[in-house]
Formats: sequence, C-alpha cells, structure tokens
Amino acid sequence: MSKKRTPDEKSTENTTAVAEPPAPETGGNGQSFADRVGQKKRVTAADPFGIATDNLAGVRLFESKQDRQMAIKFGEGRPEDKPSQAVIDTLKEAGYRWNPSDRVWTHPVWSESAMSTRIDAERLYQEVCKLIRQEKGIGQEVPF
Repeated sequence: MSKKRTPDEKSTENTTAVAEPPAPETGGNGQSFADRVGQKKRVTAADPFGIATDNLAGVRLFESKQDRQMAIKFGEGRPEDKPSQAVIDTLKEAGYRWNPSDRVWTHPVWSESAMSTRIDAERLYQEVCKLIRQEKGIGQEVPF
C-alpha cells in the first residue's frame, strides 16, 4: 500500500518530463497527415444506378445523378420489350417521356422536389410492375 506524502515532505523524483512534438507521419506520397486533411478521396457510384428490379415483369428503376433524372426501363429496351398501351399511358400521366437514344422512360429530378420525385418514381414503378404482372398472369407480389 502506498503512503501519501505530506506537504512538508520533499518529492523523491528528480527528473522533469518534457513532451516533444511527435514526428509528422507521412503517407505513401510524402505528405503529412495535416497536409492530407483537406484532401478528400471521392468514391464514385455507378451512374445511372439501379434502385429496383423486377425480373419477372422485366422492369427496372434507375436514377442518374449526372443527368438528374429517374428512368424506367422495360427489358433490354428492344421493340419487342415495349409495354402495353395501358402502361405507356400510366407513364405519360406521371410525366415520364420516352428517351429513344437510351431506350428508357425518363422524368427529370429538380433539386427543390428531388425527394418527392424519387418517392413518386418508386410508387409508379410498383404500379407499372403490378400492371405488367397482371397482363402476364404472374403472381401479385412485387419485390422491391
């Protein structure tokens, strides 16, 4: 058990510890950590990136951050993958337009309404999948 020192007793320790600043750590490129703090490594995601896919119905929902748009694609976009007129009318009512160069149905994403556009796109995707599944006679559950 250690004994407490009273105020009139002198300390037996003679040395005073002085902290020296640590040596700068350098990365593989010779920069110190402090130099690298402001530099960010950007990890890029695929663009457009897939949000949902229904393989049985042959429908995919995408979002492109670069083009700022939501997209719905049927099959591989070939003429034989074209949806019925009822599905096309549903897409047009929701404000989607056919993009012949990319062979997808697109809707712009505006910054002031981006979240509601994404939510509406997911609802439309589910509705379109349901219509196509009914037309094809496939079960009603839509994977998301």
